[in-house]
Amino acid sequence: MMANHSVPSTMRIWKYASAEGGLENHLRLHTAEPLPRPNTKQHLVQVLAVGLNPVDYKPAEAPLVGSLIAKKPATPGFDIAGRVIIPADGSTLEPGQLVYGAASANPLAGGALAEYIAAPAETVYPLPSGISPVVAAGVPVAAITAYGSLIPHIRAGSRVFLNGGSGGVGTFGIQIAKAAGAHVTVSCSAHNADLCRSLGADDVLDYTAGPLLDQLRDAATTAGRLFDHVVDNVFSDPALYYQAHTYTTPDAKFVEVASGPNLAFLRFAIGANIWPSFLGGGRRKIVIFVADIKHEPLELLASWIVDGKIKPVTDQVFPMKDAIEAFKRLKTGRARGKVIVDVAGEGQ
Repeated sequence: MMANHSVPSTMRIWKYASAEGGLENHLRLHTAEPLPRPNTKQHLVQVLAVGLNPVDYKPAEAPLVGSLIAKKPATPGFDIAGRVIIPADGSTLEPGQLVYGAASANPLAGGALAEYIAAPAETVYPLPSGISPVVAAGVPVAAITAYGSLIPHIRAGSRVFLNGGSGGVGTFGIQIAKAAGAHVTVSCSAHNADLCRSLGADDVLDYTAGPLLDQLRDAATTAGRLFDHVVDNVFSDPALYYQAHTYTTPDAKFVEVASGPNLAFLRFAIGANIWPSFLGGGRRKIVIFVADIKHEPLELLASWIVDGKIKPVTDQVFPMKDAIEAFKRLKTGRARGKVIVDVAGEGQ
């Protein structure tokens, strides 16, 4: 531990005053910002690395909603790994202890892309030895989303379809579903098929080879068994939900995790929940899942990583000064695993 860690009087922090036309076009690096002052229920944490997620830009860029989610200028980022500088009152954490989790209790206005943050005590957890902070920073939102969208709904032998297997949530989802004993089918491009298979995917559907809905129906017919559960990490085609009855069992749930406060998704979510099936609505239960970063799942996932049950997949690591490029990479939709910003420059 580093109890005598030297704390500067100012820090670097990324901020944006607008997200119109793309958040990355408005990000500015401030190099002499005063350090935050945590309250008694917050830790002062030196941020070592930040894992980027779609939630870091999608709400900010959404028309109307984006202007309401956070006071501007705002700082993006939610997932962090860091070092405790000053623990919250009554905390068992010690100065210098490594932690990982969330920079804020509000995922829509995270504030992680800074050298120091005031993090709520309930959203960070000790990082076990053997897990790199750069790797750990990519775990919280994606892994907790994958876990929560799967484990309550499946059991050994379940046939699971994950729409989007090679991104942050998908790479965790494959491994978590396999650990639960499920048969896993995923969609991805042919370029990422080998990655998904290496993580445990039993069947891979190339979404570029033809309509995914047709491929799902064919897969169910070929297997002689419908799918028991669906997780949509992409939100690429509402028909996957509205026609889910053609490739899933009657008790199957359709979990949507690629949600965002844009008008297209809001229309879909409202319609999926209220439009009756006899008028063309969906015939399967839809669940819209949002990750809740707390101690219990952080503890469980860290233990699974240490034990080798799941392995985080890192796409690319960017230095703090290149956070704009990191967002550009994330927004391509082609990242294989997690995009990470190495804030402290300490690497692995």
